[in-house]
Amino acid sequence: MSDKPAIYPVILCGGSGTRLWPVSRPEHPKPFLPLVGETTLFAQTLARVADESMFAGPTIVAGAAHRALIETALRTTRHHLIIEPAARNTAPAIALAAARLPSDAVMLVCPSDHHIADTPAFLGAVRSAAELARQGHLVALGLRPDRPETGYGYIQRGPALDHGYRIARFVEKPDSPTAKRYLESGEYSWNAGIFAFRADILLSELQAYRPLMANAVAQAVAKGREEGAGFHPDAEAFTAITGESIDYAVMENTRAAAMVPVSMGWSDIGNWSAIHDALGVSESGGDARSDSVGNSGNDGNIARGRADFVDCERVLAFSDGPRVSVIGLEDVCIVVSGDEVLVTTRAGAQRVGQLPGASGS
Repeated sequence: MSDKPAIYPVILCGGSGTRLWPVSRPEHPKPFLPLVGETTLFAQTLARVADESMFAGPTIVAGAAHRALIETALRTTRHHLIIEPAARNTAPAIALAAARLPSDAVMLVCPSDHHIADTPAFLGAVRSAAELARQGHLVALGLRPDRPETGYGYIQRGPALDHGYRIARFVEKPDSPTAKRYLESGEYSWNAGIFAFRADILLSELQAYRPLMANAVAQAVAKGREEGAGFHPDAEAFTAITGESIDYAVMENTRAAAMVPVSMGWSDIGNWSAIHDALGVSESGGDARSDSVGNSGNDGNIARGRADFVDCERVLAFSDGPRVSVIGLEDVCIVVSGDEVLVTTRAGAQRVGQLPGASGS
């Protein structure tokens, strides 16, 4: 066993994953789908924090609609499930978990729907983040950027600390010229939405910057109830909260923000273009290409399911049944799920959530 206190994983299961329609749907959203590899993103998240010498059992925060999916995936009793009465973004969800953990617990907040190819690099960064958290810092993992990405928020690195850096500032999603400057400067990292902090310090900072939210969370926990293997916060108190992300509510305000830079093959799997990229670099990438024919093999085409490509480049074909045959296309994603078919350019993949089908219309 490690001589360090355990790290408490907090896994957030929220969002509808509409940009991954038609495979991701409200009743079966992104975390519970095997999009990269043979297991679901949620199962992969659990596996990364399964080492009992390093981690306590996970606290999982989710809505009631997905409780059955979560409990089916869990293979251990070393977990604590918090059922949100309503979705109120990440700050209230994280505060619920903090209020249910020991006050000095070092929390590791992880989204349940991200892909991380390099688990050892992730664990190394977590160890550094936990050390900073024990010293009183609120820590973000910062992903080393490899392109001028406009779809992510950025973190500017400040002065060095033992195990990491202070954060100079958080920056919203930039335009393309600004993203290029960030990349060239070497001072910026992507904000992965993965954080580490002590439970009591997180709640203290939330009280300082969002006292109404902090008080409502405390009331929701005090009036909540245990039911089976899950905890139900008081619905009236919790639904009165105005939802806000942990970035806006705390991280952009606190004077104790720190970061640990890491390169770990990360993707938020935010759209079909991101899935194409993740499949291309994952261990399952070879299998994903195995049904492709008619091309040289170094053309960037990816197949999940049956697919044939002729004179194509950088095409994703993702099918749960029918064969997809593609000729002469570039930078296109084709997705077949049940009775729905999606065809989009890679550039258009961010707008899939705007389609009527994605909203259930």
